[in-house]
Amino acid sequence: MAIEHTFAMIKPDAVAAKHAGEIISMIEKNGFEILRMQKGQLSKEMAETFYNVHKDRPFFNELVEFVTSGPVIIMALEKEGAIKAWRDLMGATNPADAAEGTVRKKFGTSIGHNASHGSDAPETAGFELALFFGRPAEDQ
Repeated sequence: MAIEHTFAMIKPDAVAAKHAGEIISMIEKNGFEILRMQKGQLSKEMAETFYNVHKDRPFFNELVEFVTSGPVIIMALEKEGAIKAWRDLMGATNPADAAEGTVRKKFGTSIGHNASHGSDAPETAGFELALFFGRPAEDQ
């Protein structure tokens, strides 16, 4: 399996609830290298670009409003098979369906407030890493 880079976000709900440290610890204990990490608040424009894939869906404005509601922590992660590994560690989108021990099971409270985001494919990872860190994934 090849070394991959992926984008990860600790969402405003988990940051506000003071779970960021535990989530970062889970990431490190699962063998990820954190190449870049930054805490900040997304602008509406950045959030709209980030969620552009959902722009025609009824929940688009809700997503944008939520992700801009407070600080987030964004990360560039590296590991063999990082994209799948981070998605597995996050757990199912709905925390009620997530496996025990996953980020979303432990810290998510609903589908909309599920504590974390992760890229779902190499193309998405490249786009998200470039959007937030200003350069392609392979340069992280």
